Amino acid sequence: MQTVAPDFAQLKAGLKAIWMAGDFGQIALHTAPVAEEFVDRIGIKPGSRVLDVACGTGNTALPAARAGASVTGVDIATNLLEQARKRAAAEGLEIRFEEGDAEQLPCPDQAFDVVLTMFGAMFAPRPEVVAAELIRVCKPGGLIAMANWTPQGFVGKTFQVTAKMVPPPPGVPPPVLWGDEPTVRQRFANGISSLSMTRQRMKFVYPFSPRDTVAFFRQYFGPTQMAFSRLDQAGQAALAAELEGLWTEYNTATDGTTRIEAEYLDVRAIRA
Repeated sequence: MQTVAPDFAQLKAGLKAIWMAGDFGQIALHTAPVAEEFVDRIGIKPGSRVLDVACGTGNTALPAARAGASVTGVDIATNLLEQARKRAAAEGLEIRFEEGDAEQLPCPDQAFDVVLTMFGAMFAPRPEVVAAELIRVCKPGGLIAMANWTPQGFVGKTFQVTAKMVPPPPGVPPPVLWGDEPTVRQRFANGISSLSMTRQRMKFVYPFSPRDTVAFFRQYFGPTQMAFSRLDQAGQAALAAELEGLWTEYNTATDGTTRIEAEYLDVRAIRA
């Protein structure tokens, strides 16, 4: 049985539309603290050259710049880049933000001391191309740092629920495979001198119920918004019920709010 190759031009246009839908900035506000922790663990040195791939609204680019680095942020969603520019300007940070694709970075070879991506490059459809690009733009001896949702963690399970009802394009591997250690080793088998991976945990905290949290994501998170838009009324009700059930199952708050612990894989690769 042959697998139909996806039309990547059409797929890319669709992905851009997904990430420009809603208002990811509202989602990013709730993950900014864990982004700062991720950057702090890297230990970025003043004056180092840093590339933030799939930078979104700047959650990781900003703390890297605060550490004294020369930072470039790249993302496919122009509206998110505009938010990132405003956030940087409000703090007086000089960060270069430009439109770009994780599979075709608008950057020269071996240009950066640190190449980082948090919950971003993992969503590009061709992971082997992404890995090659991350390696290409990193200088020898430089660091590639990724934060990727794991298949077994809470976020991975929400993706599985959505994919069950709104199947992804054929031929595109699940993004959460970037959170699977053997898969990451395979993808970084060449061009890397050392590779380490650590499972980390973060908390989602929302001042409303699991049901309202699902509604929040439906309103602001592009992938969730677009998934619901592809279903009829009955399908939307079924997906909402499944997601609400998952958020409720994992919720540890007892005061009517939502607090959930989510797992991600912290990947550190040294460029050969």
